[in-house]
Order: sequence, then structure tokens, then C-alpha cells
Amino acid sequence: MILFFLMSAVLWFVGVAMKAPTKDRLIMIGGLFVLIMLSHLILPETHAVRQAFGGSFAHWLLLGVFAGFAFLYARWVKNLKARRVALPETDMQEVSPKPLFAEGELERYARHIVLHDIGGPGQKALKEARVLVIGAGGLGSPALMYLAASGVGTIEIVDDDVVELSNLQRQVIHSENARGQLKVASAAARIAQINSHCTVVAHEMRLDASSADRLIAAVDIVLDGCDNFKTRYLVNEICTKHRKPLVSGALSQWEGQLSVFDPASGTPCYKCVFPKAPNGDNAPTCETAGVLSPLPGVIGTMMVAEVVKLITGAGQPLRGEMLIYDAKYAETRRIRLQKGYNCPVCSKAE
Repeated sequence: MILFFLMSAVLWFVGVAMKAPTKDRLIMIGGLFVLIMLSHLILPETHAVRQAFGGSFAHWLLLGVFAGFAFLYARWVKNLKARRVALPETDMQEVSPKPLFAEGELERYARHIVLHDIGGPGQKALKEARVLVIGAGGLGSPALMYLAASGVGTIEIVDDDVVELSNLQRQVIHSENARGQLKVASAAARIAQINSHCTVVAHEMRLDASSADRLIAAVDIVLDGCDNFKTRYLVNEICTKHRKPLVSGALSQWEGQLSVFDPASGTPCYKCVFPKAPNGDNAPTCETAGVLSPLPGVIGTMMVAEVVKLITGAGQPLRGEMLIYDAKYAETRRIRLQKGYNCPVCSKAE
């Protein structure tokens, strides 16, 4: 067999020198191999040719089988490579999934991603979430900023008011330069400065039944920071209808409260807890009774914590409970809420 390999090498390099294609060089070597096989079949065992190439016919047959398998394997690999190369570049781009997080976002949200119970899946859920914030005032200001900082993908804001000087004592999302501007515009501009990866949809309007139904149906969670009972009852009714969790907060002087109303999960709704709006004397406004400057920040950021828990599934949201914070005496209380008997809102929605 040594003579065969020497002759094959000579044929190969002669072919290279003559610039013969690889296929032709392989054909020449294959022809030599066939002649040797025929010599072992036709010529007598003592013939000089058979003696020169040595070995039995079985050895040459095994060599032929091995060479055949090697040839078939090489062709198979070549076909696989050809199929991969043949795939158009545009198809490769369509098959490759678009990354969810833009460059720099993983570093931005690193403290969430390493946080137990949120992690990567939780941050992905925040990125894909759509939250509606009712009001860009005292509660809405800190809530909007921390929703953006947390990485909520789409934030919708509803408000028809403009920024006034008296707002700046507590509505921290607005600045002195924003006086006279629409609150939704001022808030949207500030959110863009906090997190350019958030999509902000501003609605300059006061909610009515039609607009509330349209907006709430399109989001995942509603955060209600409005300052009047008419809007609170409307938002509660539409959230219950569309089975959307409602994170609700309220302020008065030194005290704030918040809760998660989610009748779809078996909790009371806002109407169960407050069947009727209190009289004016029993529900003074911030304008008439005043409010502690940092109090909206405390309650507003706690509302965002509830939103984050609802979206990521972390912890235990304030479903069926109300948290009351008294800043004057640094006291916090939690009370259980009961479903109202035959509630006109959530009982008919079950």
C-alpha cells in the first residue's frame, strides 16, 4: 500500500502543477485505486503487479469502504454549509429576535435584575407593561418619576390642569420654568430626562365615561392619584368592568392612604369601602386644609411599589387591605377591607 500512497501523492502534485481541478485529481487517484482492485481480482497472486502493491484484496476493499464513507461525509458537510450560506441575509435578520432591552438598559436596571423576586423576568415584565396614571399632581408626580425609573415601558398620563406656583411645594415633577404649561406636557418632558427608553402618552383631558373606558381597556394597571371623588368612582367602575387592578391613593393634611382594588382577584372595590362621597366638610381639599410637602412623595412612591409588585408578581400587594400613614406621629396602620353587601359595582361584575 505504500507504493499506492506514493503514486497518489505524485498524481496529486502533478495535478497541482498542471492546475488541474481538485475533482480531476481525485478522479486520477480513484482510477489508480480501481486498477489495483482489478489487478487483485484478475491477476494471479504471484504476479509482479500484485506483489508490488501487496496486501490482500480484503485490505483494499476495507480501504475502499473507508474512502467511500469519508467522501460521503465530506459531501454531507459541504451541503450543510451550502444551505447555511444560501440563507439570505434578510431572512437571517427576520429570524433573529429583536433584543428587548436597548444598549445600556441592563446596566440601568442592574439593581432590579439582581434583586430577588424581580430579576430578569420581572424587569422584562416591567418593560412590556402599560400603566395609566390619573393625575399629574401631588401623587402623580413621584409616581410618574419612579415608574419611569423602574423601567415601565409605556406610561400614559391623564390630566387637564396647568402648572401653578402653588403646585411646586409638593408636585416635584414640575419646575418653575413649567409654570403655565400643561401638567401632562411638563411631566412627559421630565420623564424623558429620567428614562429615554420609556414611551409616554399624554392625554390632555378630564376623564368621562367614554374616554375612561377607552383608556383603561388598553392598559395593564391604573394608578389613580386624582383629587376628586367623581373621577375616583368612575375609574373604579371602569377598572372593575375591564378587570384591571386599581392602585388608589389619597392625601389630607398629614395623613395619606393607599390600597389595591382588584375585584377580579376577589378583593373589594373602591365603592365597597366608600359607598358615598363624604360631604365637603368631611373631605377637605389640599387647597383648603393644606398638605405636608413630602407626604405625596411618601404615598406616591408606595403606590409605585404596589404597581411593581403587581407587574412582577413579587411580594404581597395591598389587595383587600388599606395602608394608612400618619406623618405627624410617624405611625403606619393596615386595616382589612370587606366587600360591600350587594355592591352596585363589583357584585354585578362577578
